[in-house]
Amino acid sequence: MAAAPNCLVANDWICWEYVRSRSQELTDATLQHVWITVVSVLVGLAVSVPLALLARRRPAFAGPMLATTTLLYGIPSLAMFSLLTPVFGLSASVVVTGLVLYSLTILVRNLLAGLAAVPDEVREAARGMGYGPARLLWQVELPLALPTLMAGIRIATVSTVALTSVGSIVGSGGLGNLIAPAVQSSFRAQVLTASVLCVLLALVADLLLLGVQRLVTPWARAAKGG
Repeated sequence: MAAAPNCLVANDWICWEYVRSRSQELTDATLQHVWITVVSVLVGLAVSVPLALLARRRPAFAGPMLATTTLLYGIPSLAMFSLLTPVFGLSASVVVTGLVLYSLTILVRNLLAGLAAVPDEVREAARGMGYGPARLLWQVELPLALPTLMAGIRIATVSTVALTSVGSIVGSGGLGNLIAPAVQSSFRAQVLTASVLCVLLALVADLLLLGVQRLVTPWARAAKGG
């Protein structure tokens, strides 16, 4: 019984005493990680939808827009957050803005792909029933594009969970705030525990979104016989 707390002294990778004694710190870091991820994905979705619709309506904008989002996605996260710091200061806004910019290349592309996959005969049938452009978009095209969009949201969310940790350079990295100093000090239990929590967050988020996807697209599940 007396040997259990010694895992901190021994600097073991697996140490339940660390989890017990730092439970509040782990909870706070996890909640910040979840908050940053959710806000970033929601803002990214809010920005990507009008961008995708604009690119679809004005095809001349599609190429430059996709090229720009791809270029932004290629900027290393450390560089991205460093470039944004003079604008937003050392705050969570730096991390959220950077993560939103990263999510655009995934969300815009997936929404455009989903809209492009809507069969032309479906559009023609809807127009024949008196659907105008706005009603056609919201009641026919977007619902049919939803499976592809949801797949993009899942990818963007998992990616955001991972990238949020880098926000520790400005003090708003969620679990990354624990991982970075622990790596520098070789605090094994903290590195492993925070890293495992990051992986679990990504897994849980993906499973939850998969459930939402199946719930809001029952026709897709029926088509697959599921």
